[in-house]
Amino acid sequence: METTGMDASSKVIELGWCDYDVETRQISDPVSELFHVDSIPPESRAIHHIGMADIPATAQPFDAFANVFAPADTMAITFFAAHNSAFECQFLSDLEHRRVICTYKAALHVWPDAPSHSNGALRYWLEDAGKISVDPAKAYPTHRAGPDAYITAHLLRALFEAGATGKEMVAWTSDPAVLPRCPIGTPWRGMKWSEVDAGFLGWMVNKAEMDPDHKWNAQRELDRRRGS
Repeated sequence: METTGMDASSKVIELGWCDYDVETRQISDPVSELFHVDSIPPESRAIHHIGMADIPATAQPFDAFANVFAPADTMAITFFAAHNSAFECQFLSDLEHRRVICTYKAALHVWPDAPSHSNGALRYWLEDAGKISVDPAKAYPTHRAGPDAYITAHLLRALFEAGATGKEMVAWTSDPAVLPRCPIGTPWRGMKWSEVDAGFLGWMVNKAEMDPDHKWNAQRELDRRRGS
């Protein structure tokens, strides 16, 4: 999904999807659709490179129900998956009533030692390890809804092949992201939680505007040290 911004007040510009059949292990070709918006901020264009000239004159505004949940073939969907699904859920409120897999959170559990857990970094890391094989033409251009969905489908298949179950991944999706390393602070950024100063962990926990996932991971480490 590509949007005009990062918060829920933003508009959806492009929706992409790609089917993965758990039984046959087959991944379909990616599909995407552009939607009408009044304007696209330059900072958003710098990410996905979609301009107003790219949107067909006949394009309609995005409608979550009509474009995602109403089509008859969605009844056969077992899971909806997205990399950082919390972002998509801002625009697809009906996902609250569906089984959703966040491949980002699942990857943190299955591959905690990956150099990065972004969609693109996991793609290349898994390719180098021989765990996925991607058609470059279908994965291009990057940061577009269809190609990104295609990569996410390959990550999902690799997660299943690594032994993760659908039930586990749905449960992980509803939990905070289990970060393998501290993501902020000098000199603590990039260190294992066990190496981070207790005072800094306490500061993270008590700082009101701290990212909830960061705060949860800091509290978990403090609890571990206390034997909780």
